[in-house]
Formats: sequence, structure tokens, C-alpha cells
Amino acid sequence: MEFTMKENGFETTVEYGSLQISGNAEYGFRPYQLLVSSIAVCSGGVLRKVLEKKRIPYEDIHVRADITRNPKGAQEIEAIHMHFTISGCDTTEQKIEKSLEVTRKNCSMVQSVKDSINITESFELK
Repeated sequence: MEFTMKENGFETTVEYGSLQISGNAEYGFRPYQLLVSSIAVCSGGVLRKVLEKKRIPYEDIHVRADITRNPKGAQEIEAIHMHFTISGCDTTEQKIEKSLEVTRKNCSMVQSVKDSINITESFELK
């Protein structure tokens, strides 16, 4: 990836299109938002594949990410808690817990930050 400096941040172009990145939310996505998004969406995508592979039917997966940042440091992300709401899923909580274990081990973004950011998960079935 290549990044070009702009007046208020940086820009990159990828297959899907142009991405504006800035420390100021008025001019683009903030770097921490992109990091949290990559972890949450990677986890959600892997969970979807795990459920499909296990033939566990579902209608929808919603992921909420709660972030803890260090106010005394460089505002680095210390922890991310992801809460998965799985709708239309008729299975046991134990099967979802095991599916989340597999998800954690196979999400490349979680594995990339696991030694520096505390990642936790919870879920509810609707």
C-alpha cells in the first residue's frame, strides 16, 4: 500500500476505492477507527465462516466494539471488547463459545495484535 500526504492527512487507493485517513475526524477515518474496524470485521467474517462450516444456521451477525484507550500515554488502544449479537441462530451457547474460540485463533487481525491489545468477546443469541 502507498499513502500520499494531503493537507489534512493521508490518502490511499485500494481495489474498492480511495481511503482518507486523518487524525482529525472531519477529514477522514482516524487510525484507531481503522484498527478497531479491521479487528471487529475480521472477527465477524471468520465467525460467519465458522458457523457456516459447522452448519449452524443464522440470519445476522452484529458486532459492537468497546475500546479502552490509555489516557496517560499516546492514547494507544489497551483493550477491545467485542460483543456479537447473533440473530436467528438455533444452537447452544456452548457451540457459539467454541465457535468464538476458533474465530479468535483464525482471525489474522486478532492474532496480529494479541500480545499488545487485550481482546475479549461476549455474545448473545436472538
